[in-house]
Amino acid sequence: MLKPAQTQVPIVDIIALRWSARAIDPNRSVAHENLLALLEAARWAPSCYGEQPWRYLLWDRLHDPDGWEQAFDCLSEGNKVWVKNAPVLMLSVAAPVFRTTGKPNRWSQHDTGAASENLCLQATALGLVAHQMGGFDAAKAKECFAIPDDYVCMAMIAIGHPAHPSLLEGELRSREEAPRERLPLGECFFQGAWGKGIV
Repeated sequence: MLKPAQTQVPIVDIIALRWSARAIDPNRSVAHENLLALLEAARWAPSCYGEQPWRYLLWDRLHDPDGWEQAFDCLSEGNKVWVKNAPVLMLSVAAPVFRTTGKPNRWSQHDTGAASENLCLQATALGLVAHQMGGFDAAKAKECFAIPDDYVCMAMIAIGHPAHPSLLEGELRSREEAPRERLPLGECFFQGAWGKGIV
């Protein structure tokens, strides 16, 4: 189901078409070459000093059902309801320090988000769903997958092929079919001074 953004001014299609669908086809796997393309897109995101502070863990239910199940168990109950259909799960993680200097990298989380957006846009280009989630137990994920204590778990990402919203029930289906919304430009983007909305 396509839900292009209703923008105030025209933007490129790939951005307008990206959205966080929850209806995922439980019967279609994601080709390995497509997974590599998602990771390659993330790899080429911009980062402070070219540091590339992102790390991604990937679980493909077809090739690693036990690992996928462990990752799935880290999700909140509300996310489990629909993520159960996703053939692939990923976890984005931000490195806390610069590799070259060992000093704290306060931009690492920002840059990891940029890499994840690249990944999501590549998924859209390939006709895939990529839905990022904050609803998961980061401490449990660290313990299950031996993630170093000082690294920051950012988001779980469900990957798969889109399905019809009828696959979902109740409020989830209503949210899937509802129009997409964003705050107007003037509420988030300022020109010249804080609170002076751009028009």
